[in-house]
Order: sequence, then C-alpha cells, then structure tokens
Amino acid sequence: MRVWLIAIALFGMSGCSVFNWLGSEVPEEAVAAPSNMANADVTFVRAVQNGETWTFHVTVAHPDTGWEDYADGWDVVLPDGTVIKPDSESPFTRLLLHPHETEQPFTRSQSGIVIPDSVTQVTVRAHDLVDGFGGQQIAVDLTQAVGDSYEVIRDN
Repeated sequence: MRVWLIAIALFGMSGCSVFNWLGSEVPEEAVAAPSNMANADVTFVRAVQNGETWTFHVTVAHPDTGWEDYADGWDVVLPDGTVIKPDSESPFTRLLLHPHETEQPFTRSQSGIVIPDSVTQVTVRAHDLVDGFGGQQIAVDLTQAVGDSYEVIRDN
C-alpha cells in the first residue's frame, strides 16, 4: 500500500510544474499557450545594463485573490529556452513572495542578471500559482532603446 501511495504522489507531482528543477533549461513544449484562464501577464519591461549585468524592472498584471492564487514569479528566458536565474536555488528569475491584491499592476525588479554578449533578444514571462505560465509575454530586443511594451537602457 505504501508503494502505491508513493507512486501516486510521484505521478501527481510530475505534472504539477513546467519547471525543470534539475537545471535552468525549459523545453519549448513546456511553455503554455495563452488561454482564457486568469494568467499572469507581463505588461511592461525596463532592462538596464550595468557593466556586465542587467537589472530588469518587470510590470505584471494578475487578478491576485490571496495566498491561493497570485503571481508568484517571472523569468528572463534566452532564445534557446534557458531561464536566467541570479539565484540558482530560485524557481524563477524573480520570485514573488506574496499576493498583490491591492496593487495591480505591480512592478518588481531583479538585478544581477547575466546575459551572454551574443544574445540580442530575451523573453520575459510571468507565472501564477494556479495556471502557471501562459499569459502575455514580452520579447525584448536588447539592441533597441524602445519597443512594443519595453525600454532598454545600455551602458555606452
């Protein structure tokens, strides 16, 4: 009986997340397509280069209802699917620790983001506890000062 309970628990956990907890790469098929659910949407991104690192200021909109359903993180994703995480123990580029029920949309920042020199575009996406990924993402062209819903400030 105990073996069955463990097997059921492992099976249930295997489909609970789109994260690859063993590494930073997220397979292309793990990124959900937009749906009619109440997904976390990235509405604006400001990327600021500071020497060899970047700070991302990301605005997220999500109908947070409390601890059971809120936007719990956002990612900066390279074209090859690699998620950049300044803290390798974090499930996201920026972990959001509490609901923002009365502050919508809200902006949170993360510094210390290292983007390889060869990369000219990243995608920023948000995650919520219930629906995971699937909301509006923003593709940021790091070679352009402004774009659709983003701004880039580079060192010269």
